[in-house]
Amino acid sequence: MSLNPLANPKGIKLNCELCQKPAFVQCTKCRVTYYCSVEHQKIDWIGIHEKICQLLIPLKSTLLPFLSSEEERVNRKQLKLSRQNNMIDLTRTTGLKLLFDGKHEEAIPAALQALRFSIDVYGLDSIELVPAYLILGEASIGLGHLGQAEEYLSQAQWTVLKTPECSNTFKSRLYRNLGLLHASQGNYEEALRQLADDIYHAAEEWGTDDIRTSGGYYHMGNVFLKEGAFDIADSLFEQVTDIWHSYLQKIVTVKMSASPTPKGIGPAAMMDSEPSASDMLDEAQEAEARQVLTTIYTIREEESAKPEIMVKLCHALAMLHFINHENNQSLDFAHKAEYYCQADETNEDLTDYGQSLRDFIQSVEPVA
Repeated sequence: MSLNPLANPKGIKLNCELCQKPAFVQCTKCRVTYYCSVEHQKIDWIGIHEKICQLLIPLKSTLLPFLSSEEERVNRKQLKLSRQNNMIDLTRTTGLKLLFDGKHEEAIPAALQALRFSIDVYGLDSIELVPAYLILGEASIGLGHLGQAEEYLSQAQWTVLKTPECSNTFKSRLYRNLGLLHASQGNYEEALRQLADDIYHAAEEWGTDDIRTSGGYYHMGNVFLKEGAFDIADSLFEQVTDIWHSYLQKIVTVKMSASPTPKGIGPAAMMDSEPSASDMLDEAQEAEARQVLTTIYTIREEESAKPEIMVKLCHALAMLHFINHENNQSLDFAHKAEYYCQADETNEDLTDYGQSLRDFIQSVEPVA
């Protein structure tokens, strides 16, 4: 990371990437981004710029060669559009991942880039701006800037309301963020209503047992937990665990069946179907799984949950770490799951599960 102080020529206005105030420093690596201060440059670098620095050059550079033919100009325009769409996907995914990692301030630069490129491609009134508004809204909630969050979410809500063809995907994410906002304000009844709408639209789009629907159950469980409705919260957390456990099993099945010398794969062997490439975890989903399952695990440990609940939760975490090539952490949770299987020897289901877990452990352990 390096900076270049600017002395702007008369009549040339350069604005900061983060706050749009007059810029006085330049990134010396790409030379197409500018900042009002070193502090804002550092925030942008950590949040998103390190990932996209070189990718911005062909999109923002004004020094483009003259093209004499119409075909060349059309091809260049199509290439730029493709790059812009790739940038939207990258910045949205990065922003979501940072949110799930609890890095709310760092998520803002990624969301701002997603918003800018979405405006460039789709225009100011497009529904495609909503994902960026939602990331900005959730980041603001995480930072405690609830007034700012309301502004972003109001903009997203207005865009959704005036777009009759708006998908259930966008509606689900909007209602989830509104639920988080009301929960942050202590309005639990309204938070639950919004989260119920989130679950309804997510289920309409993906079904009730999809990982993209499970986030609504998880946040609703957190609200019931705050209200002291522990039985309802426990039921929702168990449903979230079941959904992620089932999904992670599919991925583990694929990973292990692709091995040149496949071994026993524990409970994953029970899965009849294999996921396609589109079913694998992206960066944001991996971060969500880590946040959700780790939080539920902490809650379950504190309440001394039943062995059968802890077995499935520990196994889900073991599979998640295995998928991310974190074999030591995977083995730690697999051994914990095995321990809980042995905690109730009268439970035949746990006994059978224990044998499957030992097969999983054998598959993960390095060959001597």
